[in-house]
Amino acid sequence: MYGARVPPLWTNTVASHREEVRRTITEAAWSLATRHGPMSVTMSQVATEAGIGRATLYKYFPDVESILHAYHERHVVEHLARLSQLRDAAVGPKRRLEAVAAGYAQICHHRTGHGNVDLVALVHQADRVSEAEKQLVALVEETLADAVAKGVVRADNPVEELALYLVHALGAAQNLRSKAAVQRLVTVTLGALDHRHPRPATD
Repeated sequence: MYGARVPPLWTNTVASHREEVRRTITEAAWSLATRHGPMSVTMSQVATEAGIGRATLYKYFPDVESILHAYHERHVVEHLARLSQLRDAAVGPKRRLEAVAAGYAQICHHRTGHGNVDLVALVHQADRVSEAEKQLVALVEETLADAVAKGVVRADNPVEELALYLVHALGAAQNLRSKAAVQRLVTVTLGALDHRHPRPATD
């Protein structure tokens, strides 16, 4: 009967199916872009890789670039949730900062596809910084601000600059080959933020 309310179970099932299709599409596109470069991937290839028709693919995404950005966005959201859990499980500002730093370094170390320079450039375009990425940096800033306030991190630089330093320095973990090397990177990076670090000389 027209106007009847759609049963919640049906609504949830449809939403779940759509999310699963989106996930399949984004993972297929990312896999192709990792192997061949983002500029070489076509919508037809994505459809074949995902095992769906082109008509269905275009119902979800208009082009390959939007698919790759969707994949990146989803993973940033997942990373944000993981870092939030690690931070909240730690006790004290120093431990929270260490947990976030180590967690972020491990995320960078396990990134898939980021060895492809063109793919990295595409998903990190300055004009496409996602809300999730902003929240990720904000989480780092918040964690650092607490550590600065409690006197465990140097206070001679703005928290915003310290957060950018931490994020970019730990990003190098994606090029490291072992967990031990990643841990050394975390130790060195956090060491530069220690409150006992000598202040820069001023004229």
